[in-house]
Formats: sequence, C-alpha cells, structure tokens
Amino acid sequence: MAEKGEAPQERLTEELLERLLAAQSPEAYLDQDLTLDRELPDYLRGLLAEKGLKRADVIRASGLNGTFVYDVFTGKSRLGRDNALMLALGLGCSLRETQRLLRLDGVSELWPKVRRDAVIIWCVEHGFTRSQTDDELYRLGEKTLFGTGPLRS
Repeated sequence: MAEKGEAPQERLTEELLERLLAAQSPEAYLDQDLTLDRELPDYLRGLLAEKGLKRADVIRASGLNGTFVYDVFTGKSRLGRDNALMLALGLGCSLRETQRLLRLDGVSELWPKVRRDAVIIWCVEHGFTRSQTDDELYRLGEKTLFGTGPLRS
C-alpha cells in the first residue's frame, strides 16, 4: 500500500492482462479499478518532482524548444516519438520510465528488434545524455534524435 503522498504502485501489465482475460465480462474487470487515467503532463510533473529537477534544466538537457516543452507539460501539445525520447533523456529516465512516457504520449515504445531502437535502449540503460545518445546513433550510422546524421545505405 502506498504511503500518503506517494503514487500507488502500478501492477505489471502482464498481471493485468491475465485478470482481464479471466474476467467474466469487461465490466467485471473495469469494476476492479485497475485501469489508469494518467495523462502525460501528470506523469511528467511527477518525474520532475521525483528527480528533483526543474523544467529549465530538463529543457536544456533535452535540447528541445522551451515553449514547446511548456506546452507539453500543460497538455497543449504532444511530443512525437523522437521528441519524447529527447525529453526522457533530458529527464534522466530509466528504460521503464522512458517506455511509459512513450506510451502516455501515444507513440510506439522502444523495440530491441529495431536497430536504432536497440542503440537508444542501450544508451538509456547506460545513463547517456541526449547528446551522447545522438553521438552513438551517428557513430553507428543511424538517424540521430535531432534528425541529422548518416542513414545506413
């Protein structure tokens, strides 16, 4: 059980899927209050607080436009996949946090079967910055998060 002021612990997706498939009806599952109504801006604000960061620091670390990031934090704009990855790197997100941020933005998660995604996963897991991740993508002939660099032939 979560302490006062803490977010409730989220159940694993696999566990929820098992419960949903075993339910007699969709309502039986939905009545268990296991679904989340979390929005991206709430998640981002929670990450800021949890990590003790300021938006200005995250903006600088991500390389994104400040006005755009403020619009994302207020729910006025969506990130898109590469911008979401840049913001996750700017926030210093773990791989699990990065995947959740991508899901909440409505874009596909990182997939280790995709060469570029595999490089990004490795960089996130090893605590690389956005700039270091772009350097690694460039070095390996993949499109950088800023959209520059060589593409493999």
